[in-house]
Amino acid sequence: MNKGIQPDWIAVDWGTSRLRAWAMGQGGVLEKRHSDDGAQALSNTMFEPVLEKLVADWLTPSRMTSVVCCGMAGSRQGWVDAGYRLAPCPVTNPLSLVRAPVNCGTMQVWLVPGIKQETPADVMRGEETQISGFLAQEPDFDGVLCLPGTHTKWVRIKGGQILDFKTFITGELFALLSEKSILRHSVAGGKWDQEAFASAFKSTFQEPRKFAGDLFMLRAQSLVADLGASAARARLSGLLLGLEISAAQRYLERGKIRIVGAENLAKLYADALAMIGVSSIHLNADTLTLSGLLQEYTRLTMLDRVS
Repeated sequence: MNKGIQPDWIAVDWGTSRLRAWAMGQGGVLEKRHSDDGAQALSNTMFEPVLEKLVADWLTPSRMTSVVCCGMAGSRQGWVDAGYRLAPCPVTNPLSLVRAPVNCGTMQVWLVPGIKQETPADVMRGEETQISGFLAQEPDFDGVLCLPGTHTKWVRIKGGQILDFKTFITGELFALLSEKSILRHSVAGGKWDQEAFASAFKSTFQEPRKFAGDLFMLRAQSLVADLGASAARARLSGLLLGLEISAAQRYLERGKIRIVGAENLAKLYADALAMIGVSSIHLNADTLTLSGLLQEYTRLTMLDRVS
């Protein structure tokens, strides 16, 4: 650890399974750190000591360092419940940031609230910060953001506002089916079969009613037709993604699609969309998260809420 760093402020993304922190100066990122102390493993009293341990030598005894944190630290089971803002709404509102209680005399912590939708019921927490970072680059964007992950979001954006959104638990379903179901015997290991992925995607996109039967056929084909693990795993991914995008078709009508996520997962979505004639652009999720946290901090300083 570099004990010479004295950041102007600290950016934090506290995910379910990981904690990431950036020491921020006027020129940008001074240093980045991470740990496996995800929010799911912590009680509310553990958040402050875990964060302080990670960034202790970034803190200056003679002044207060501001920390702006997005993600699951602001959930009901997190550090403190930061609540939700109601969509449709502007992506950010510095007046809605929630200050976390801290005993440390050298840092103050602000939590970014999530966004909720009442009809149909839906929530996001963390993605709103990535969207804020995106709009800092494209403030006039009128279209759809796809944020793939364990719980993928499709979000309609116009006029700097989140109009509506829909969540699909496709990533979680893939993990459960490939690790806990009978299919685990058929999809374990293996590389990647793009042709198998494409075929399976087209199958459920065009005829989603076949989905459940096609799932079991993966197991049957591995037993009676020597379907290899590479093809089976790719087919499972294609079946799930075809089902999701079939249900998300109304989000494809806006024309402009931006995919915000990890490179490998974003490529799967981009490939799938290309098969049905929809073009997309991939953007780095980490870059946009950090940009979104910067927007929150900048607005805080403009409101003179940072001491």
